[in-house]
Amino acid sequence: MYLEQEIPIFGHWFIIHFTENNGMAFGLQFGGGQWGKLFLSVFRIIAVLGIGWYLLKLVKENAPSIAIISFSLVFAGAIGNIIDSVCYAELFSDSSNQLAQFMPDQGYGTWLHGRVVDMLYFPLIQGHFPSWFPLWANEPFLFFGDIFNIADASITIGVFLLIVFNKEIFANSSSLNIHSETSNS
Repeated sequence: MYLEQEIPIFGHWFIIHFTENNGMAFGLQFGGGQWGKLFLSVFRIIAVLGIGWYLLKLVKENAPSIAIISFSLVFAGAIGNIIDSVCYAELFSDSSNQLAQFMPDQGYGTWLHGRVVDMLYFPLIQGHFPSWFPLWANEPFLFFGDIFNIADASITIGVFLLIVFNKEIFANSSSLNIHSETSNS
């Protein structure tokens, strides 16, 4: 696909939209230029190593399944975005105004400076804010206008599960520690 090309899947509410994200979720960028991108890529790798270590610890301690599933979703999504961020610039040519070529003589950037590919677009509700609405009166409104990828969805679902089930996830681990301390006394 060409950059910004769209393929409607189910009418106008689910569209495959090819875009590349230079930074973090929702197109936010860290710092500026090459150093900001390099720092973000290195930070992602360190964060994934930490999440992976914690996930192994949860498995060894027989943590609740919902904890392991939640952290696994975050871990898998983060790895998916890292693969794009670390490798994409070196493995593909630029996709602006052309189809990107796999394994060109030279990629559009260097290792750790790649863009993350986003493609899932669900513009569910489109319209305008009412005239009485503060700040955005009569402005266009698009519900769920962000473009994301499967890795982003995995991270979001994992974090959502951690929030919803936080008492079950974290209460069990702290109660195990209390029992261990009282039985040793």
